[in-house]
Amino acid sequence: MGERRHTPWYRRHAVIAWGCVVIVLAIGTVFAFVNPWPSALLIRTVFEINAHQTVQTMLKYAPTSGLRERMNVPYESGGSSDTTFDLYAPAGAVQPRTTVVWIHGGAWISGSKENVDPYVEMIASHGYTGISLNYTVAPEAQYPTALKQLNSALGYIVDHAAELGVDPSHIVLAGDSAGAQYAAQLAVMVTNEAYAKGLGIRPALASDQLAAVILNCGIYDVRGIPKAPGIGGWGFRVALWAYLGTKDWSHTSGGEAMTTIDHVTKDFPRTWISGGNADPLTTSQSKPMAAKLEALGVPVTSVFYPADENPPLEHEYQFHLNHAAARSALASTLQFLSTIG
Repeated sequence: MGERRHTPWYRRHAVIAWGCVVIVLAIGTVFAFVNPWPSALLIRTVFEINAHQTVQTMLKYAPTSGLRERMNVPYESGGSSDTTFDLYAPAGAVQPRTTVVWIHGGAWISGSKENVDPYVEMIASHGYTGISLNYTVAPEAQYPTALKQLNSALGYIVDHAAELGVDPSHIVLAGDSAGAQYAAQLAVMVTNEAYAKGLGIRPALASDQLAAVILNCGIYDVRGIPKAPGIGGWGFRVALWAYLGTKDWSHTSGGEAMTTIDHVTKDFPRTWISGGNADPLTTSQSKPMAAKLEALGVPVTSVFYPADENPPLEHEYQFHLNHAAARSALASTLQFLSTIG
């Protein structure tokens, strides 16, 4: 698998990459109050470097054989690489399987399907069809462009289920970080008719096709982001400004719609949800979301950790498979999937 991926520019030119970070940070400081682009591109550069390092860790655990692959499948006619997906499934005859559709994270402003391909491969190797989706990130495209693209991808997957090896009655939406926010929002669209009508987007899935969701380190209530402290809070504020198109995004309809914790119902699908003990989003986002779903009677599998868990589990801990907790989370995810259908 490592051979088919090109070597990213930031690996080949690490010194140049970090020089760009310094330059963009300086520009971003000047324009931070009038335009989110410089700061958003700075955050993207740092995220891409970290994502590459994480992929290298995951590749050590990814299967090297036994899977069939379809790469860069376009899901919108006339689209770009933004609207493509990669597919992995057990080798052999194509047959319908429970399908995990994974949406990558990156704070809505960075990332690609390649960042999660190794994880999707690992899941597929246990008897599933795994699909990793691309979408157009901000600030190149603003809300709700990516949400509509992801919905279109689900429609394509269902329409081409037979040739892809997808069981259209057993779709699992999964995501990490911003990808978990997208997964939750799409799941609400599918299970809350009034919400979907308010968005003006017709869900590509029917409620009986969405079997479950898998949510890693996500954001489900953006109301707390304006007050979030530190560099992380600043980063999310910039990202949401770039994504929603206005600095005062917390009062927009898009910001309200992204707060999926307000729109989940008892019909939300069974859920696996997790966050690390050193991830500030766990206390402010993942645990409240899990509690809300449980209160509604939704079956929830929560994977959280004590405050003194060591080593501390940071944001996106589940991909760092050199740690026992990440491997245990993957095992829990696979156990959860085994209960579907």
